[in-house]
Amino acid sequence: MTRIGAVKRATKETDVQVEVNLDGSGVVDVSTGVGFYDHMLAQLGKHGLFDLSVKTVGDLHIDAHHTVEDTAIALGEAFKQALGDKAGITRFADVTVPLDEARAHVVVDLSGRPYLVHDEPAGLAPMIGTFDTTLTRHIFESFVAASRICLHIEVTRGRNAHHVVEAQFKGVARALRAACALDPRIVGVPSTKGTL
Repeated sequence: MTRIGAVKRATKETDVQVEVNLDGSGVVDVSTGVGFYDHMLAQLGKHGLFDLSVKTVGDLHIDAHHTVEDTAIALGEAFKQALGDKAGITRFADVTVPLDEARAHVVVDLSGRPYLVHDEPAGLAPMIGTFDTTLTRHIFESFVAASRICLHIEVTRGRNAHHVVEAQFKGVARALRAACALDPRIVGVPSTKGTL
């Protein structure tokens, strides 16, 4: 079984191509034009052990919002496609990841029902390079809506904006990796409903 999702998304604001292999080894090739976002997507691939290719050209002369949002939507659609009918997956995961003074707790359910709970410290620096830190929540909102998963992210401590955001991406990567993992003891879809 090959669990690969490939999505192309073109609008008047962006042109996005994403491919993800859930059973990869963490090979990442990412280019969005937003340096810090590229760094975060690299964390997602590397720590999730997902082979991830992302190519986005967007209207960065305006700002990074459309580029970041549309990439997250395409990434979510690719994950949903790669998961297929979700037969045999572990489904749930609960991970805590530290990054120096920052600590992120991430819980995921590949439920088929999009829901995001996101909590990070107030008063973070507004920018990391050209990346607006208020976009972090919006990335996960867009990803959750498109992938149709339930995701809880709580940054329980942290003061450095780079660390706070990176801990979230690493935590999401490890949680998705665990939840997407195939368990040979699970027959069919892990739900009493018979579908996810």
